[in-house]
Amino acid sequence: MPIEKRWVIKPQGDPQKVDELATATGIPRVLANLLVQRGIDTYDEVSRFFSPKLSDLHDPFLMKDMDKAVERVERAVRNREKIMVYGDYDVDGTTAVALVYKFLRQIGHKDLLFYIPDRYTEGYGISTKGIDHAARKGATLIIALDCGIKAIEKVDYAKRKGVDFIICDHHLPAEEIPRAVAVLDPKRADCSYPFDELSGCGVGFKLVQAYCQKNGIPFQQIEPLLDLLAVSIASDIVPLVDENRILAHYGLLRLNASPSKGLLSIIKICGLDRHNITIDDIVFKIGPRINAAGRMRMDENDENAAPSGGYAAVNLLIEGNESLAEEFGSVIDGFNQDRKCIDRSVTQEAHDFIEAHAELKAAKSTVIYNPRWMKGIVGIVASRLIETYYRPTVVLTMSNGFVTGSARSVPGFDLYQAIESCSDLLENFGGHMYAAGLTMRPERVEEFTRRFNAYVEENIDPITLQPQVEIDSELFFSNITPAFRRDLNRFQPFGPGNPAPVFVTRGVVSHGETKLVGADCEHLRMDLMQRQKPNTTIQTIAFQQPTHYEWIRAGHPIDVCYQIVENHYRGSVSVQLRIKDIKPLRSKQ
Repeated sequence: MPIEKRWVIKPQGDPQKVDELATATGIPRVLANLLVQRGIDTYDEVSRFFSPKLSDLHDPFLMKDMDKAVERVERAVRNREKIMVYGDYDVDGTTAVALVYKFLRQIGHKDLLFYIPDRYTEGYGISTKGIDHAARKGATLIIALDCGIKAIEKVDYAKRKGVDFIICDHHLPAEEIPRAVAVLDPKRADCSYPFDELSGCGVGFKLVQAYCQKNGIPFQQIEPLLDLLAVSIASDIVPLVDENRILAHYGLLRLNASPSKGLLSIIKICGLDRHNITIDDIVFKIGPRINAAGRMRMDENDENAAPSGGYAAVNLLIEGNESLAEEFGSVIDGFNQDRKCIDRSVTQEAHDFIEAHAELKAAKSTVIYNPRWMKGIVGIVASRLIETYYRPTVVLTMSNGFVTGSARSVPGFDLYQAIESCSDLLENFGGHMYAAGLTMRPERVEEFTRRFNAYVEENIDPITLQPQVEIDSELFFSNITPAFRRDLNRFQPFGPGNPAPVFVTRGVVSHGETKLVGADCEHLRMDLMQRQKPNTTIQTIAFQQPTHYEWIRAGHPIDVCYQIVENHYRGSVSVQLRIKDIKPLRSKQ
């Protein structure tokens, strides 16, 4: 049985401010309430929110070291130095590499190469192997993207090899900053940049913007790069506020109107070329395909294989020829199909293991280890296990003689602190409150498991172990008119910091079709009618929620909480409610 969810209705906006905004903007009161809940409570703020402008982007030279970074790139371009663009193997890293690489190529710099470390042999971040490769190829400047903020020794090593570094990162720095030519990171304590939640690709874009600003290149010339930036922002789950909202807005416009050839090939493979692409489409369809390349292990016996899977992703994203882009897109999609098969299999193995061990099933956390599992998918498996068991989860495997893994948490529990409490057992670890990576020696797994579980047992609030649905406000089905939906669409793009609103409607019943759909009848599709408004019927879909099928089909009433979405099917578009949770009204039988 699925874990029952708690429904929590958010505090409502100040009634006077809500009324004032509704009157000033002409939008329904329930939507004015959404604005006030999000801290947008003046007409000017609403105007900026509903109409993002590129002119409101911050001056890139407000970022610490930006002047030094631009001067070093200018010198490299002027002297025709070889530049290596270096990035992480995930979506943020590969889009960042593609963006900066394409820009340098666009301004006529031809002596370029890029480098993506191998997840299995090099791991995350700057590697000596990558620096050695740069030196062998004659590169004198490395622009590192989405990594490098803690690479103190590696940057010193590169300097001894005659290779300079510009670091463009967005992760939290340690006390010591690498001695690079320039370190761009809005999270630096000594950086006064007004917004510190850029993605790694976003920091790379600010470098490009600064170069253009100083060299008189019109902003319009770099606007085509915003499709890559939108993919990065959505996939890296950074807050969709401030600059990220502006950049994502214009990036989505570019993605829908004239995407680059590489992204277009993925869009077609996903079947997204005939409807409006949203942040959700990037998160669930485009991003995972790009990410899959960096997750898969390359065939070491294949002489024609790329040095790492991430190379395939960058090759796709920088390709300007449509037919070649389609070939690269097929390769990437193949990686994704393989990844899905593997993560389904491993998730099932992990699930079966937990179910077979009563003490593990009853625990308040999960630590599970299998040396055969693929390193690149353990983070996905951890997230999948949370969907079933809803508790802090660590999934471990073996890689290069060490036990390595990924951890994921549930809202309200600080996973990083739990792992930090076991730091004396770890070779290294990193992450944040809800996601982390860690490495340890094999002989320490048992003690780590014991101590991690004990820490969770002692420190987690039991209420945190029950899933929560946050609801913005109540709504009648009759309120969901075409005009209401048009106004609601102006709140997009949705994401962290600006989530898609969740509404609750009470006392609804089946009116028309109610059936189980999906390969395993795991989804519930219903036409629902609100009892107080008998003429208002609406189509809904409840993914992975077959539990109450018989109750609903029999005509019994339910409360539903949901998001309002557009359903695209065979060329037609209709409104649909994406059900988050269902509560049967059993007291009203």
